[in-house]
Amino acid sequence: MPARILSIRIQPPEGAPERPGADAAAEDGLWRMAEVDFGGVRQQVSLACLPEAAVGDRVLVHVGLALSLVDEDPP
Repeated sequence: MPARILSIRIQPPEGAPERPGADAAAEDGLWRMAEVDFGGVRQQVSLACLPEAAVGDRVLVHVGLALSLVDEDPP
């Protein structure tokens, strides 16, 4: 069942040093986390594999990692 992205945030692991500038911007994609909705069940998942994912997109999730974007259901 695909999940819909409700919100996105950057969450580096605890203890990770802050790095200003271009290096930090490049690493932000690794730490993108989303709150997703699986038909009423909400869960936190990593968006490290989907830098293009945005709020409202539907994603296929496996073991806490969003793997691909999913097209809307046909009418």
